[in-house]
Amino acid sequence: MKGCIINYDKTSLIEVFGCMNDFDKCNCLITNIECCPADREIYETMDAEYCWIDGKELLRLLKKEDFQWIWGVFSVFPKAVTLDEVLKYDYPYADGYTGFWKSPISVQHPLEVSEVVAWDGMYILLIAENDESVNTFMKKNIFAEELEEYNRELI
Repeated sequence: MKGCIINYDKTSLIEVFGCMNDFDKCNCLITNIECCPADREIYETMDAEYCWIDGKELLRLLKKEDFQWIWGVFSVFPKAVTLDEVLKYDYPYADGYTGFWKSPISVQHPLEVSEVVAWDGMYILLIAENDESVNTFMKKNIFAEELEEYNRELI
């Protein structure tokens, strides 16, 4: 499990998901949603307690409009995991979850393979079982810092 934190408000979620292998072949549960899309289709999709969306469809919406995310937790699941299985557990949330800030870092949902968190409109966290996704993103984004190292600096 590896993570990074991006402290740059111009980072697009499409950049983050683009570094994840086969993201378009996954499903995503989006919770703790607070965002500002102008596009009506996107607004209606995100205006709910949670959003269960195909990875390919989420990429399409993010390419359609690069809008601001204030809060949001994107829990990424293999296609074989169903919404019914996912909803047996509590919704992941951003503010107040301590697993981001401890070593070892952890994701919130036991069935997810990675988690992307929009944090207070300023930060993006990427945590993945597959270190390669995080390493790829960190090579492409000079504002990304390894999350465990970031946490050590805070202590």
